[in-house]
Amino acid sequence: MYKASIRQSTIWTIASWMAGALALCLLCRPTAGQDAPPDKTNDPERWSIHAQATSVADTHGSFASLYSGANSLDPRAETKASLTTTFFLGLRIRKGLDIYVDPELAGGEGLSHVTGMAGFPNGEITRVTSATPKPYLARAFIRQTWALGDEEERIEGDANQLAGNQPESRLTLIFGKMSVTDIFDTNAYSHDPRGQFMNWALMDNGAFDYPADTRGYTWGAALELNQMLWAVRVGSFLVSTYANGLPLDRHFRTNNGEVGEVELRPKLFGQSGKVKFLAYVNQANMGTYRLALQEMPADPVVTLTRRPGTVKYGFGLNAEQPLTPNLGVFLRWGWNDGKTESWEFTEIDRTGQAGLQWMGKRWGRPKDAVGVAGVMNGLSQDHREYLAAGGHGFIIGDGHLNYASERILEAYYAWNAVKFTTLTLNYQFAANPAFNRDRGPVSIWSMRIHFEF
Repeated sequence: MYKASIRQSTIWTIASWMAGALALCLLCRPTAGQDAPPDKTNDPERWSIHAQATSVADTHGSFASLYSGANSLDPRAETKASLTTTFFLGLRIRKGLDIYVDPELAGGEGLSHVTGMAGFPNGEITRVTSATPKPYLARAFIRQTWALGDEEERIEGDANQLAGNQPESRLTLIFGKMSVTDIFDTNAYSHDPRGQFMNWALMDNGAFDYPADTRGYTWGAALELNQMLWAVRVGSFLVSTYANGLPLDRHFRTNNGEVGEVELRPKLFGQSGKVKFLAYVNQANMGTYRLALQEMPADPVVTLTRRPGTVKYGFGLNAEQPLTPNLGVFLRWGWNDGKTESWEFTEIDRTGQAGLQWMGKRWGRPKDAVGVAGVMNGLSQDHREYLAAGGHGFIIGDGHLNYASERILEAYYAWNAVKFTTLTLNYQFAANPAFNRDRGPVSIWSMRIHFEF
């Protein structure tokens, strides 16, 4: 009875917030016949307000499991729901200088308390344990752009992007609170769990242990040099105080995250694509798997081996290529050293993914989208031996491990039902969840509703 009342309270809380977000969208929507005319000038946008609300319901049936541990996906059937609501506020101080502030609200519950799969199926849920939606500041940053040439290009207004002209050759500084993946490892076809693929290992590079708190945000600075056919960007950021933790470590001299990326823009099939090469180094108060096994051969605890300034590094490849104006393909590859505990994102040391997105113009639904992708995740030798000995990380750990790569297939159809509203049916098939061939496979179905204006 008590658990049922908690579930009912969570459902009603999420429903009330979604109703409020929908009402806000309707209030801000232009009335019929009064849509603003298209901007025919190059006048820059001085300020903007955008908003989004997304709710995801996930469910899976029972599946085979020889055993379960503290961080296992529940082998019994379960259903959970999540919610996020975000406002994107932008203000242009002067040409080249913008300020953005994004208050956000999030809540709900993830399957098995957001444990049991390294490639977790819902990119809209984090490991913050409050089911009741709570407000917080997601982003608050300054973007300063310096022109390095006279040629300009038009950019359309969007969330955290004021419409106007910007120099094609430019140097851009971003400073403040942000998400590292707003700048690095972006991909046109697989990066937005509110409208595209939802799996953690598909929305981002699973082996990219990028600096962030539990919600995915951090403080820092990034600098980008952009040219017509290439770009280079670097950034320095705060890391979390403990693995996948909410507080950020202020000891920046010893604990920090450094990221660099080179982007090339080749043209194939008459379409401009992108290829990105990424590298990162984290220094944090991390533990070491091999040391934990040496000190505790049975049931090792990696957190007992933490040392300030411990280094973790990795690399990534990210490519996207339109084949036609309505069909595009993408791939990612990622690797990290896997010697120290996964610290920020998820417990993946090796990953490879590929997929496609097809817009619905051919069948008369130009704003609908179909996506299909597969991802294979792996662990380093030290990491898998640690889990096999009974160790646990922050998201996986079955108490034992019969190792196999975690393999996930995801497919979705996003239906743009009406203006501002998209409904998505999503299916994921996961073999060897948490890298364990003794558990699964499991099928996960999701329904997503997304409002934006």
